[in-house]
Amino acid sequence: MSGHSKWSTIKRKKGAEDAKRAKIFTRLGRDIMVAAREGGGDEGANPRLKLAIAKARAANMPKENIERAIKKGTGEIAGGEVVEIRYEGYGPEGVAYIVEILTDNRNRALAEIKHAFSKHEGSLATNGAVMWQFDQKGYITIKGESDFDELFLEAAEAGAEDVVDEEGIVTVYTPRDEFSAVEQALSQAGYQLDDCELRWFPQNELDISKSKALQNMRLMETLEETDDVQSVACNLSITDEVLAAYES
Repeated sequence: MSGHSKWSTIKRKKGAEDAKRAKIFTRLGRDIMVAAREGGGDEGANPRLKLAIAKARAANMPKENIERAIKKGTGEIAGGEVVEIRYEGYGPEGVAYIVEILTDNRNRALAEIKHAFSKHEGSLATNGAVMWQFDQKGYITIKGESDFDELFLEAAEAGAEDVVDEEGIVTVYTPRDEFSAVEQALSQAGYQLDDCELRWFPQNELDISKSKALQNMRLMETLEETDDVQSVACNLSITDEVLAAYES
């Protein structure tokens, strides 16, 4: 299993704990606001908003919070001044990072990201310095049991790039431009979708020593625990040995 998949597995295991934190609602609310601002408040006509609302509901975000976030995004009520920012950086041993932010305070966000990198012997990079090492793809996971062959055919016909079973969790990968079409096709076919989002995937993963790999994993964790951070991607190769050491 790739380093990205291993890190995703770790995050799933932490999901129940993270869902208890109030900041998860803040993150989800910002995502809904930006989606509504850019594509309107009708989830039927705005795929990004539909996905954001689905994630919010999955995290048991109250209905009134969702509705308020939509109205902030469309400008019906004040408080929707949220901007998207993408930072690039390096961790220990030159591991490349892409950090995506949704924030209502650029200066605070920058200070917190700088602090996270500095704390773990990393640094911010200029725009474009590491992005060339990544591809953005659609990432969809399926809830419950399903016939793998049927799912594979449905996804492939809709434009999916690959469908894999990762430790019992079926994941569909799509080209960036086909993400919405695949998501809609699978949803209409009756599959229960879990994670549905665009993610950055490294073209190649970097093998480094266990101690430096653990430093990078701690950096990833610090970044993901920062309130304004929506997603973190890096090109670290996570071996079974490193994974066991991190989880112990």
